[in-house]
Amino acid sequence: MATAVVVVSAPAAAMAANTAYVMAYFTESPQMQAANYGLHLAVSPDGLNWTPLNQNTPVVTPTAGTLGLRDPFVFRKQDGTFVVLATDLNGTDFGQNNQYLHVWDSTNLTSFTGYRRIRMHTLNTHTWAPTAFWDASRGQYGIVYSANNGRDVFMVNYTTDFRTVSTPQVYFDPGSGVLDGDIVVDGATTYLYYKNLADGYLYGARSATGAPNSYTTYTSRLRQGTAMEAPLLVKNNEGSGWRLWGDSFGPVNNDYYAWSSTNVGANAWTVLSQRDYTPPMNAKHGSILGITGTEYSGLIARWGTPTWVRLKSSNFPDNYVRHANYVGRVDPYPFDPYQDQMWRTVPGLADAAGVSFQSVNNPTRYLRHSNLAVRLDPDDNSAAFRGDATFYRTAGLADAAWSSFRSYNYPTHYLRHSGFLLRIDPLTASSSATDRQDATFRVTP
Repeated sequence: MATAVVVVSAPAAAMAANTAYVMAYFTESPQMQAANYGLHLAVSPDGLNWTPLNQNTPVVTPTAGTLGLRDPFVFRKQDGTFVVLATDLNGTDFGQNNQYLHVWDSTNLTSFTGYRRIRMHTLNTHTWAPTAFWDASRGQYGIVYSANNGRDVFMVNYTTDFRTVSTPQVYFDPGSGVLDGDIVVDGATTYLYYKNLADGYLYGARSATGAPNSYTTYTSRLRQGTAMEAPLLVKNNEGSGWRLWGDSFGPVNNDYYAWSSTNVGANAWTVLSQRDYTPPMNAKHGSILGITGTEYSGLIARWGTPTWVRLKSSNFPDNYVRHANYVGRVDPYPFDPYQDQMWRTVPGLADAAGVSFQSVNNPTRYLRHSNLAVRLDPDDNSAAFRGDATFYRTAGLADAAWSSFRSYNYPTHYLRHSGFLLRIDPLTASSSATDRQDATFRVTP
């Protein structure tokens, strides 16, 4: 299941231009150690690299129904305020039928009020992955969601207040099962991206009216990984270009992938390199919305940014620095225990001008080199340990926008991976491109 992002025409009241983005999501990890079914938020200045808020814990949690949510959808209404919709489902018990959605109101996403559940239908089926859009011809909002009406289809209810809704009707039924609708209104065209359950690929459809049963599928098959759902279609804030996100649950749960396009109507999607984007850690089935700079700053001030970082490999951008059995290495994310990749960057133990990496889930231990290999060892308060555990952050040897880390007590040596194991080796600007890439990392929440 998934939810979606929607771009609507500007509300009647003048609004500041969107210059940043917010993402709403819940969290899971491969062995479900990160499973949390509350509303999580992250922000991004560019829509690509995301900072989780509130230490990647929920900002609000349902208090009725299943007491949990999936597929949260954050939407800006015509008056400039927000509404949040979400599937009423706590965990992975997809067999249950539920006729309700969770709903909150919010002025600026720093607080949430008016919590309620709204009943969408009386069918013996689920109500998954809500999205919403403003239908200007009706003067109403459409709420679209996944349900089963003999087969898996999208249903729609119309509303003016997200409290009372019209009688449900079939919105999209191409003749085969569909899941996870995402509606984006762009000028005179309404786009609907979805998962086709018959083949497991993502597709896009479009309509000149946005009315029920008015869409024609126009894209070819889209997928990264081996199993994907939750398409998120996002028009860039600057108005030039689009991105499409998909939530992959195979070969491992959970991994976001992305595409870009300069013309959403041309079916010309280009796979984005994972070097170019960093989703929030453990994020699942979210929604993305453009926000103003003031709203971006307000969200950070209210919820705070993480007290930890992760180190993303330059030449293996799906790999992150972690410890495993007290050995430093880089491994493909996601993995469990997911906390193995989380580090507190503290003033260098040997020199406060440097940095040391303190493990979040083993806080008495730090990354240090020993015989050039990097381990996670407890601080014995010796001068040797403090020197081994201290590094100077420099411009990345392979990319100055990223970072490299030079050893304090071996000043010609840099932290790098080799065969996916961490070590320190002598490196310079004239070292091979591969060696310099091995020693370059993105410091990211």
